[in-house]
Amino acid sequence: MARRSRPPRTKRPADRGAASTELVLVVPLLMTLLLFIVQFALALHAQHIAQTAASRALAAARAQDSTAAAGNTRAAATLRLLGGAVLKHPTVKISRGTEGLAVNVEGEVVEVVPGVHLRVAGNAAGPTEKWVVQTG
Repeated sequence: MARRSRPPRTKRPADRGAASTELVLVVPLLMTLLLFIVQFALALHAQHIAQTAASRALAAARAQDSTAAAGNTRAAATLRLLGGAVLKHPTVKISRGTEGLAVNVEGEVVEVVPGVHLRVAGNAAGPTEKWVVQTG
């Protein structure tokens, strides 16, 4: 019987622990990236909430015999229903004139990444409704 000879052993590089080192370096970067993605997704959601509150306040305040207080009430109700956890410290400003009005809703986005303070605003403007009697 012929004996099979083994190939000569070659020295392998000492790469033991390389996977652990890569994991320690890459995972925190991926987690930070994920947190930033969540932070900006919440900012977009808060932007939509502010815009919805501004649009609903405009609809309430522009009616024929309505007031800016009715718009404030509608905006506050909308923010209470939609934005309690995402949009912090919202402020509503309504400017109502004889011909038109403008609504501005601003607030801060809930903070997921420490030190990242984002503010959003929703704006809506339009003419006030009034009945015009045509003669003739």
